[in-house]
Amino acid sequence: MTAPEDGTPSRPSRRQRKQVLLRLDPLVYEALARWAGDELRSANAQIEFLLRRALAESGRLPGGAGPIPRRGRPPVSGEPPGAREE
Repeated sequence: MTAPEDGTPSRPSRRQRKQVLLRLDPLVYEALARWAGDELRSANAQIEFLLRRALAESGRLPGGAGPIPRRGRPPVSGEPPGAREE
């Protein structure tokens, strides 16, 4: 990230993902990783999914929060999501 020429600090893009360090009990992480694998997600995506669900259920999910970015190959145009067999 570069600062503008006037010397004011630049703000991160709204789309930029925030990186955080998270310390977990190893057994909790292993259980989370297994659960994520069962749902075909990474451990990181599973953590974000669970945090968003908890925020939504408690009425604390910000209205401007976009959807979780989809990973992988985009669908072929005109094809409904999940229609392709692997």
